[in-house]
Amino acid sequence: MGSAGWLPALPPFLLASVVTMILIPATMLLARRVGAVAEPDADRHLHRQSTPRLGGLALFGGFTVALLVFGGPVSDRWQVVGVTAAITVAMLIDDILDLPWNAKLAIELGAGVLVAALGITINFFAVPGGHGPSLVELGWLAAPITAIFVLGMEVSINLLDGSDGVAAGVVGIVATVLLLAAVNRIQGPADVQNGVIILSGALMGCCTGFLFFNLPPARVFMGDTGSHFLGVALAVISVLGVAKIAVALALFVPLIALGLPIGDTAFAIVRRRRAGRSATDPDAGHLHHRMLATGMSPMETALTFYLMTAILGCVALFVFGHRRILDVALALLVVALVGLLWRSRRRRPEVDSDGFLVVRGRPSAPARVRRGGEAD
Repeated sequence: MGSAGWLPALPPFLLASVVTMILIPATMLLARRVGAVAEPDADRHLHRQSTPRLGGLALFGGFTVALLVFGGPVSDRWQVVGVTAAITVAMLIDDILDLPWNAKLAIELGAGVLVAALGITINFFAVPGGHGPSLVELGWLAAPITAIFVLGMEVSINLLDGSDGVAAGVVGIVATVLLLAAVNRIQGPADVQNGVIILSGALMGCCTGFLFFNLPPARVFMGDTGSHFLGVALAVISVLGVAKIAVALALFVPLIALGLPIGDTAFAIVRRRRAGRSATDPDAGHLHHRMLATGMSPMETALTFYLMTAILGCVALFVFGHRRILDVALALLVVALVGLLWRSRRRRPEVDSDGFLVVRGRPSAPARVRRGGEAD
């Protein structure tokens, strides 16, 4: 399809962006009426005022409308709409009622099972070899591996959603990576990758529209509704896209791009277990908490995550086969990241007389990272 292979993503991107922005004020009103509001405190929620947290409904709405209008080439369109609707409704209940961790885990795992039951499965792995990649058929393991893959995406994005603008921006960047991977592998008009391009464009669009309200200082949070919708949508696009391509290590494209949140999730589990606590217990040891505790502003924290995700995305695309211009983009991103970190390192954190970290525009936060509390 050539250099214009990304153009089919543009209409769903624009529509999803606009619809998401239109829906957000309504979700904010609904959140306040049903009590789905994050109140500020010094431990978990470092925002200045009470903030509605049902923005995930707008994310889902923008994505779905874009698929309904432009999703004709998406062969599994209704399955995608169905499974994302199911996780959105289930986690909406959680945002309103604050379900216990075991109920949330059951819902997360159930979403993965539903994806597999709808026929969206990882059927093989392509492993590198001396004479090209060889396929390892998964057989009956396809369904459980797919369910675990979806679960991992949900948990990683949920734990990433702890600082203004981070989760939506990171998912938007990873969706861009999946878009470029699909463009690079289109074989013809009926290729499944054409549908992946539209799905990626819609996901990029709803994330972009949401960021207009979620960049620091955030006026709305996505809540568990949004973070789990994004996790499932990203997992489904990955399975329909790179997981269907017989290219060595293809499935690692989204995993490499999401290396930061996946690594942070793994470290959180190890950290909590070593402390003799449940892996599901919240704490303030996540990477975004540590960045804020060093004196980085919320915007600098978000930009750092964006740059690091883009760098890892470039690495993933390079491994996948995108050779042109990515080495230049990677070099520029590394320089930008180093410059941002150097700038923030030069500024000493400001601490008040009670030993609390002063983050401009936010309530005082403990100067030392504590083991209790986790942002939404």
